[in-house]
Amino acid sequence: EKTGKVLGEFCRCYKEQFGVALFNSVRYEIEGTGGPQAQLLHRKVPLEDHVIYSGNIFQYIEENKKWRNRFCVVPHNYGLVLYENKLAYERELPPRVLVNSAGYKILTSVEQYLELVSNSLPGATPKSGHSPILKCPTDFPLILWHPYARHYYFCVMTGKEQEKWRAVFQDCVRHCNNGISEDSKVEAPAFTDAIRMYRQSKEQYGTWDMLCGNETQILSNLVMEELLPELRSTIGPRLKGKAPERQRTWIQVSDAVYRMVYELAKVQYDAAVARCEQERPQLESTIRTDMDQIITSKEHLASKIRAFVLPKAEVCVRNHVQPYISSILEALMTPTSQGFAEVREVFFKEVTDMNMNVVNEGGLEKLVEYMEKLSHLAFHPVKMQSCYEKMEQLKLEGLQQRFDVSSTSVFKQRAQIHMRQQMDDAVYTFETLLHQELGKLHGKDELCKSIQRILERVLKKFDYDSSTVRKKFFREALLQITIPFLLKKLAPTCKGELAKFQELIFEDFASFILVENTYEEVVLQSVMKDIMQAVKEAAVQRKHNLYRDSMVMHNSDPNLHLLGEGPAIDWSEEYSGQPEAEPAADRRRRAKQVVSVIQDDEGTLPYGVTAEALLQPGSPEEPHPEVPPSPLDAVKEIREALVQESLGNEEERLMNGTDGSGASEEGVLLAGAARGGGTQPGPARDGDGVRCATPASPVPAAEIPSGAGGQPCHQHGANEHGECGAPQPRGTTESGEGVQTEF
Repeated sequence: EKTGKVLGEFCRCYKEQFGVALFNSVRYEIEGTGGPQAQLLHRKVPLEDHVIYSGNIFQYIEENKKWRNRFCVVPHNYGLVLYENKLAYERELPPRVLVNSAGYKILTSVEQYLELVSNSLPGATPKSGHSPILKCPTDFPLILWHPYARHYYFCVMTGKEQEKWRAVFQDCVRHCNNGISEDSKVEAPAFTDAIRMYRQSKEQYGTWDMLCGNETQILSNLVMEELLPELRSTIGPRLKGKAPERQRTWIQVSDAVYRMVYELAKVQYDAAVARCEQERPQLESTIRTDMDQIITSKEHLASKIRAFVLPKAEVCVRNHVQPYISSILEALMTPTSQGFAEVREVFFKEVTDMNMNVVNEGGLEKLVEYMEKLSHLAFHPVKMQSCYEKMEQLKLEGLQQRFDVSSTSVFKQRAQIHMRQQMDDAVYTFETLLHQELGKLHGKDELCKSIQRILERVLKKFDYDSSTVRKKFFREALLQITIPFLLKKLAPTCKGELAKFQELIFEDFASFILVENTYEEVVLQSVMKDIMQAVKEAAVQRKHNLYRDSMVMHNSDPNLHLLGEGPAIDWSEEYSGQPEAEPAADRRRRAKQVVSVIQDDEGTLPYGVTAEALLQPGSPEEPHPEVPPSPLDAVKEIREALVQESLGNEEERLMNGTDGSGASEEGVLLAGAARGGGTQPGPARDGDGVRCATPASPVPAAEIPSGAGGQPCHQHGANEHGECGAPQPRGTTESGEGVQTEF
């Protein structure tokens, strides 16, 4: 009943916003000139045939209250797929669990989790001495918490593993939260505007933390936001048992309701979209025929609303918004620009390390190997973590309460997605230019000089595009913060008077012109001038290496964008020297992996932690059949001996990225440990244990990013681009442990 009521109101809003979005799209198609042209190329399909990450991790199974070793795979769509073990994955057996992580938070503390659980069901806090809802057998938990859906519990053996898995999980959440396709120029804006209008009709202004996931997930969150308090007050008092048992039951109830809501919302939303698409050809025909009359009618309506609203809006802006714009902008600029500077530094370091190693080791053959790794740098959660962490420093203290910003996570994740995109654009432009040059080069020296020259060209393009992207992000963020505040302030005096303007709209154009949207545009115009001026002044002062709007970078590579239209470069196939190309079916089976496996073997829990100790009180001992791992003991012994001999006592032994965790089935991959912060004599090591000297990155005169000056921060680990000769996960499969909403 609640889902039907909420979706009924939302679908009415969606139908109205669909016509407006369609009109704006067609108008932009006819009139729009767009912003500055990007200098970097954009990759169309960045992760085709790739797996982001895979490895073993311990999962807590709620059904039998046991911890089990699972093989976790993160495919190119960033879903979490858990198999019984690696052999089950390689044999294409159905996965045990599929998780779409949109809306989840990654917790690394059991105490933090228990606090959230206690807050979700008031009055169910366990008394001192009672067993909590969850016990972790190691000191390194990883918990996926969601306000409505089921929770997932994992743990690992070391802090290094925890950091790596946390980076991977956060990347999954970041990607899945951004579930609405930006390629859709009509459906996406119609949906987000309809959500906003619905919430504003309930007096809910400002940012919304649960605007994450695909459309059906967002609608489910919208329903649950209203339904959960009623559900808690109805069901909460009836729950039986001790506090941990009541908490566990409440989580299961909430998850079951969330799944029901999801299924109902999907059916109703799909039906609404189908109806709008059916009407689309007729609407678009009317728009193209009567474009001039629609524009004239809208401008007439806007002038009347402006005369009524603008004086009040300007007073509100002058008194409550204008004094704080520069403070908000500065709070946004500092962490965002530090993050983009770190992206630049990481890119420079990776290319420079590659250049040094190619010169020292063997020319083109080594170049192919390194370019395979570099081409997916933007999707490497661990290497990109230093960039993302800069944005975590964002704070709008004081301003957050004043402008009713519930959380800064919306802005953090948006900026992090921009960082990843800029990194991939830089890498793709670099590899495209280098690929074009390779046929003309002879010898290592020419190759080295060419790589350095192309790197400098790409960095110039990156600086220009970075400035453009950041300025647009700052303007959008300032609008997201100030417009809801203004609408809320003006609502008592303006909103009730808007109905009288409805008569100014011709009936034939009522599908494309809405009074409420026009009113919001007028309010936006009242503050837009101040926002544009603040960002412009920051650029004029060259703050954080922002370029002035008047600066236009002349296209030094007129044919570059034509190169970007060509097929994707496959370095291993093109330069491997193999007589025949690998068949498409076999290629799909050999999904390359972006991040190396840190624990590839079937691990065991810590010494002293017995099977009994891992079970919660009263949990049954149930046999759990496992697919036996393939025997590789002899190979492991030989490889371990080789490792000991090659490193001796001077290097720390790292296998698959964790200390002494055993050799992988693909081979033992070595990495050097940085000692003394780079102050040791001799060259540094890159991510694959290859010695190289890394000069400082040439940075723009206006800004010296942290880490420059000859001491770049090296991340050490196993071969960060190992291959996984196994099929990718397919589809959604039901299992005894339950399956999260399909992705």
